[in-house]
Amino acid sequence: MNRLLFEKTGEAVYLSHLDLMRVFQRAFKRADIMIWHSQGFSPRAYVSIALPLPVGMGSRCEILDFDVEDGSVELTALPERLNAVLPAGIRVLQAYESSRKIKHLRYLAADVTLEYDRGVPEGALDAVRELFSRPELLVRKRTKRGEADVDIVPGIRSVEPELISPQELVLHAVVTAMDPALNPLLLGEAVRAHLPETAPDFVSAARREVFDADLQVFR
Repeated sequence: MNRLLFEKTGEAVYLSHLDLMRVFQRAFKRADIMIWHSQGFSPRAYVSIALPLPVGMGSRCEILDFDVEDGSVELTALPERLNAVLPAGIRVLQAYESSRKIKHLRYLAADVTLEYDRGVPEGALDAVRELFSRPELLVRKRTKRGEADVDIVPGIRSVEPELISPQELVLHAVVTAMDPALNPLLLGEAVRAHLPETAPDFVSAARREVFDADLQVFR
């Protein structure tokens, strides 16, 4: 399997998953790289992104699988060719062959930034650290059947809060990527729900890395 490692940053974080798929399908065509197409009345270029990103979340470790129609491609030249036609904020970091199946991708590391217009409240760092040591953390989450209170603790491998500026507190987290997947933004929702005196004015998140079950970098 041919695989790309790419990043999604800046204004590109507001592209939906389907839009991102179309961006890459068109980029391959513009770069004159013939990738495999589905069969049928309306054939589509085959690309598969491992972990769809929520709209608004950035990442520097996205993985995309693709197949080339003629079975061969100069992978070392692919990043430059694709980056020349991709929009700002989407950049291919590496192209390579991999035999590792996506089902073996288990964890992801993310930075969740809590922003406070009037400054981080006194004692917030210790309060947040204590919060994520609790045996249960119920957070209101949208599901296919509506909204429900979900315990996010089973999806958390680790959370380490850090004060990075007078207005920003960052949660360096490792959470499950699959079975089940935990959206890192729910860590910010947990702070809002359980520590109202420490509730941030704005929460953002970005993926940093992805891992297998042994916490080895997944490629």
